[in-house]
Amino acid sequence: MKFIDEYRDAAAAKSVAAVISSATTRPWTIMEICGGQTHAIVKFGIDELLPKSITLVHGPGCPVCVTPLELIDKAVEIAGRPGVVFCSFGDMLRVPGSRLDLLSVKAAGGDVRIVYSPLDAVKIAQENPGRQVVFFAVGFETTAPANAMAVYQAARQKVTNFSMLVSHVLVPPAMEAILSSPHNRVQGFLAAGHVCAVMGCSEYGPIAQKYRVPIVVTGFEPLDILQGILMCVEQLEQGRVEVENQYSRAVRPDGNPRARELMREVFRVVPRKWRGVGEIPHSGLGLAEAYAQFDAEQRFGVADHTVEEPAECISGLVLQGIKNPAQCPAFGKRCTPEHPLGATMVSNEGACAAYYRYRRQP
Repeated sequence: MKFIDEYRDAAAAKSVAAVISSATTRPWTIMEICGGQTHAIVKFGIDELLPKSITLVHGPGCPVCVTPLELIDKAVEIAGRPGVVFCSFGDMLRVPGSRLDLLSVKAAGGDVRIVYSPLDAVKIAQENPGRQVVFFAVGFETTAPANAMAVYQAARQKVTNFSMLVSHVLVPPAMEAILSSPHNRVQGFLAAGHVCAVMGCSEYGPIAQKYRVPIVVTGFEPLDILQGILMCVEQLEQGRVEVENQYSRAVRPDGNPRARELMREVFRVVPRKWRGVGEIPHSGLGLAEAYAQFDAEQRFGVADHTVEEPAECISGLVLQGIKNPAQCPAFGKRCTPEHPLGATMVSNEGACAAYYRYRRQP
């Protein structure tokens, strides 16, 4: 197939769904761990094509959603300081902190700018040597190489007024946290294709074997997702436990070695707190010691700031696949995209945003 429309062909989708139905003899619960896949599932009604014995649950697949409240507060604190240019991708501006979001700081006169690449922030720093320029580095392994390159270039070019507020998270430790939870009901995973395009598939093998769960690396279009589900169901029905690659047109078994090499150069693995989930060991990236001078938390003295998550928001349960957004009492009432209680409602990849946009009852 060459064109995106071919991956959205309704007749082909129904055909794959029929094969899934015929291959299924008992109930199975499968988790996708990518916000883009979540939105595709809800938007195109993929779950509604499946037999009732197949349950899809949504995992912590949105990096904006899992950015902890205290990191948003740190961003707000830094962005509001005189002489600071705070740069971010646009989807972070409306994520609520404990009191404010970055858009509120911008409205109050703070110099908060939307950029489309972390290298844009490095360029802004070069053009404004008298100001401190901070980039909010959020994302899974997918965005880590570009962010690493920005720090690497800043170091090589001696851009001393550039720093980075890092909130990178890693997918495999989150999968292990879900599988080891007493509340776990996941029997198979759809792994995010873009993460594996960078990291490859090797990290998933030990997880599949340890927890006896099939893992299928999957793309983002309806036919990708349905084929990934079919491959996962076939493994479950046959009692196989393997890592399979549905997204072979984009994912190589070894991923992108040069990108991983750059990540290892600039970052180190650290514990990371996930919004609504808590701290997961070895689940984040922080700047390596050789690049510590670019750490905005240290530069602005906000490293020790902590804050409690709001009790009313159940995003943690949504991110763990324990509940879906429609089961939240605040959904569509006290929590809307205009007035979100949590990041899962405001992020473009959040599960709550997907349900609000495509499944909300009028």
